Amino acid sequence: MSEPIDLLIHPRWTVTVEPAGAALEDHAVAVRDGRIVAVVPMDEARIRFQPGKIVELPQHVLIPGLVNLHAHAAMNLMRGIADDLPLMRWLQEAIWPTESRHVSASFVRDGTLLAAAEMLRGGITTCNDMYFYPGAAAEAFAEAGMRAVVGIVVLDFPTPWASDADDYLRKGLHARDRFANHPLLSFSVAPHAPYTVSDAAFERVRALADELETGIHIHVHETEAEIRESLTTHGVRPLARLARLGVLGESTIGVHAVHLSDMDVELLDRHGCSVAHCPTSNMKLGSGIAPLTRLLEAGVRVGLGTDGAASNNRVDLFQEMRHAALLAKVSTLDAAAVPAHRALAMATIEGARALGLDALIGSITPGKQADLCAVDLGGLLTQPCFDPVSHLVYSAGREHVTHVWVNGEPRVNKGVPLLHIHDKELLRIASLWHTKLAN
Repeated sequence: MSEPIDLLIHPRWTVTVEPAGAALEDHAVAVRDGRIVAVVPMDEARIRFQPGKIVELPQHVLIPGLVNLHAHAAMNLMRGIADDLPLMRWLQEAIWPTESRHVSASFVRDGTLLAAAEMLRGGITTCNDMYFYPGAAAEAFAEAGMRAVVGIVVLDFPTPWASDADDYLRKGLHARDRFANHPLLSFSVAPHAPYTVSDAAFERVRALADELETGIHIHVHETEAEIRESLTTHGVRPLARLARLGVLGESTIGVHAVHLSDMDVELLDRHGCSVAHCPTSNMKLGSGIAPLTRLLEAGVRVGLGTDGAASNNRVDLFQEMRHAALLAKVSTLDAAAVPAHRALAMATIEGARALGLDALIGSITPGKQADLCAVDLGGLLTQPCFDPVSHLVYSAGREHVTHVWVNGEPRVNKGVPLLHIHDKELLRIASLWHTKLAN
């Protein structure tokens, strides 16, 4: 008797990510109740399974859904609003004033919907988000059917969302409680950065993260100016200050980590922290090149993030894989630094590990959730193909994504998004906010 399943996917190649380097030809992935049941040769699958649906992908590579380890999804509404400025001028002269005038629950919900649609089309199935009004962001991710870890932002100064650190935490916890049982959503505590959060607020963040057994998501060591300010104000570098306050740990994700001394790298390694590497945003803001190879050699877990569309200006992990690999090579003068398989792992299983979700996602492994992405390598621009993983990192782009599943449910089919909201409505939303922000 054959075994009933919901879905059988038959690509030309299946890149499971784990074990590393595996690119299986003529295999099939069996899915039932949203989970991967098996990865087996197609001949065996025909005998073993009775699928409700078969998806044939004769020129495609199937990979795990990509994990965006750092984003400000709602900032899709500010794409291109303040280009060609360094970080602090970008924040102080453009972003913070715009946010103070316009950010609201509707702004965050609409911007996050736009970002979720962009991410899903590009094969991103999980987003680690950080922004105001986390309840509105969670609503948008839920509507899009996308997996997300929603950050409870903490700052020491008032914004339209909250007045002080305690207010940010109180309101964020209320949002978390609303979505406590959602199958695709979880929450983290997200203090913005060492230069915007006081010691007292960090102590509350650490206590809450310990109590809830949740992650901490924070920008750190993004610019040289941040480090100089910390030395002047606190007498130590930002990571040393965070270690002193007990903020560093295995569930801590440090975003950017561009300017690192050997002692900084040792701190990250000793405390088991993860790093969200955002190469495109770091280049665009002129922040510098993160020492990716030093982090990897030290054993620090590194995933990839897009940052927000206001500083990138794409929410595109194919671009981040390519830039991460190439920057590592040129900055070390070593063409073997960060090979393609390592870049793909950073965009999948390493991001999942950083979020504590690697038992559920990040590789095509029986028992894990069926968060999957198919990429068409049969076109003129991706032929001939000697190594599908090489093509994923160095040749293909998000425009080659044809199919995306989250929990076994289709979100993109033959390049067409299958969302609860139509493109025409998304374009109307974008146009509405363009008019508001332009005025």
